[in-house]
Amino acid sequence: MKYKLLGSTGVRVSELCFGTMSFGNPADEAMSAAMFNRCREVGINFFDCANVYQRGRAEEILGGLIADCRDEVVITSKAHFPMGDDVNARGSSRKHLMRAVEDSLRRLKTDYIDVYFMHHFDADTPLEETLRALDDMVEQGKILYPAASNYAAWQIAKALGISARHGWAPFACLQPMYNLVKRQAEVEILPLALSEGLGVIPYSPLGGGLLTGKYGVGRRPESGRLIENTMYKARYGDEWVYQVAENFTAFAQERGYNPVALAVAWVGSHPAVTAPIIGARNVTQLEDSLAAADIVMTPELRAEISALSPEPPPATDRSEEQKGVSFAAQLAGKK
Repeated sequence: MKYKLLGSTGVRVSELCFGTMSFGNPADEAMSAAMFNRCREVGINFFDCANVYQRGRAEEILGGLIADCRDEVVITSKAHFPMGDDVNARGSSRKHLMRAVEDSLRRLKTDYIDVYFMHHFDADTPLEETLRALDDMVEQGKILYPAASNYAAWQIAKALGISARHGWAPFACLQPMYNLVKRQAEVEILPLALSEGLGVIPYSPLGGGLLTGKYGVGRRPESGRLIENTMYKARYGDEWVYQVAENFTAFAQERGYNPVALAVAWVGSHPAVTAPIIGARNVTQLEDSLAAADIVMTPELRAEISALSPEPPPATDRSEEQKGVSFAAQLAGKK
């Protein structure tokens, strides 16, 4: 297992991060422990969680598992989504965040959370309020690094500017969606992270199971998130993504790769990415993702895989620049 610096923090984390969304459901405590222990065996020291996962149960299980190795692991949690029926048990207000972090600390059985994500942008709460609350948590030692998940690039940039102006602890890490059929992060979020020295731990490198080899044009498994979950069905409902999945599976098999391992390795090979978040329901599934660490992702291999899906449009309308045609070249009389 290789280790990378988490942005500009000076903290070294494993090149794979294990996501604990399955802890508590579908993985029971015994299976959760088995997956955690397997991750530790191969050198993973980075574990991602959220308060909303099983309404806190995932945090409780993770808290028990890290008891004997707390200072050897880097853990994350998140807040934003509803944690109860009360109208204020959600969002990124100071009122909710101060309660949410205390609840997460109690469930995780720790006195600090390494990386604390805002799970979603809150349009109803001024960023100044959210960022000041996070800075207070840093001052209190409850969190070490504020972070953002599911933020647009402009929201991240605005937050960084506000924090810099006030001298508050800035976002240190980002968690965008990123996989072979969801490449919007390449346009602005990943370049922003490189520019500002931010860590990046993308989620859903397998596209909710789309890139595991089980899906293709006219091919679907009997069960799975893309079959049973309304959100995932909508997210990956376009027919072209199944063509990409089929082409990717064929490519992986022709080259002798496990599609799961190859999909994770492709995400991890972007220069802005610190560690893809891998997840599993059981140890057998986990092994396929762990194999990503053994793949040598050369620039040529990454380019071949990237060519299997549509490249996202540039951040501006100057699409000619993607084809190597620049304004400067035109001024110089070149074609």
